[in-house]
Amino acid sequence: MEIGIGLGPLFFLGDLGGSQGLGRTFIKDVDIPLTKLCKGIYINFEPVEWLGFRLAGNMGVLEGNDAQTPNKGGEEVNRLMRNLNFRSKLIEGYAAIEFYPTVFFENFDGLFGKIRPYAVMGLGVFHFDPETKDNSGNWVKLQPLHTEGQGFPEYPDRQPYKLTQMNMPLGVGFKYYMTDNMYIGLEVLHRKLFTDYVDDVSTNYIDPNYFDYHLTPTDAALAKQLHYRGYYPGVTDASQMTGEIRGDPKENDAYFSTIVRIGWRLNGSHSPNGGAVQQMRCPKFY
Repeated sequence: MEIGIGLGPLFFLGDLGGSQGLGRTFIKDVDIPLTKLCKGIYINFEPVEWLGFRLAGNMGVLEGNDAQTPNKGGEEVNRLMRNLNFRSKLIEGYAAIEFYPTVFFENFDGLFGKIRPYAVMGLGVFHFDPETKDNSGNWVKLQPLHTEGQGFPEYPDRQPYKLTQMNMPLGVGFKYYMTDNMYIGLEVLHRKLFTDYVDDVSTNYIDPNYFDYHLTPTDAALAKQLHYRGYYPGVTDASQMTGEIRGDPKENDAYFSTIVRIGWRLNGSHSPNGGAVQQMRCPKFY
C-alpha cells in the first residue's frame, strides 16, 4: 500500500481564453497567466510491482478569460472581441490503473535509487460550477441563467448541463525512490471530458428576448447582461448576434495537471511484514 500527496499547476482547455491563432488542443492552447494550483491526495494498492490500483481526490480552480488572449492580429482577435470569462472551483475523485513497464528489466533488489516510469488510465467524477462577474463586480453562477438557451423549447437540441459529470484521466509519470519506502515523482494527467460547458460556452448566441419568456425578471436581466459582452464592430444590440458563433461545439472542454507527487510505502521493506519477506529471501553470492 502507498499513500501520497500531490501539488502542481492545473490547466484549462476550453472555448475561453487560450493562445494566439485558432483554438488548439492540449499544451498548444495553455493560458499560463490563468493557471491555478491543484492539490490532491491518493492511495495505491500494488498487488505486484508492475501493476497498481489508485484512488485519488483533487481540488483546484479552472479559469478562462478572452481578455488574456495575446493579440497577434490573427484568429485570436475574435476571442478578444467576444470578451467572455469564467472561473469554476473543481473537485474530482477517480479510480485508475497504473502500469510500470520497466519493472521487468530491473536487475537488483530494493527500491532505493530506482526510477520507475509508468502510464495511468482511469475513470472519475468531477464537479464544477462556472461563474463570472456581473457589471457590479459580483460573482454570478452561470448555469441557472441558461446563457445559450439550454432547456428552452426554442432550442430543443440544447439540454441543461449537469454540474457533476464523468471524466477519464489519462497520463504518464515517473517515481524516484529516495529510500525504499519514500519516493518523489512527476505526473502529467489529462482529463478527457464529456461536456463542452465547463466554461458555460459551447455553441451560438440566442435571441436575448427568450430570456424574458423563460426566466424570472432578475435572472433575465442578468442573462442578457452576461450572455453577450463583446465589442464587435457595428454591433450595437445583442440581438444582432443571434445565431452567430459563441463557442465551438465540435470539441469538448478538457483540463490537465502537472503534479509533483510525494508518496510513502506503508508496508515496504522496513515494515514488520516487509522485514519478514527480506529474511526469507535466498542468500546471494557475489
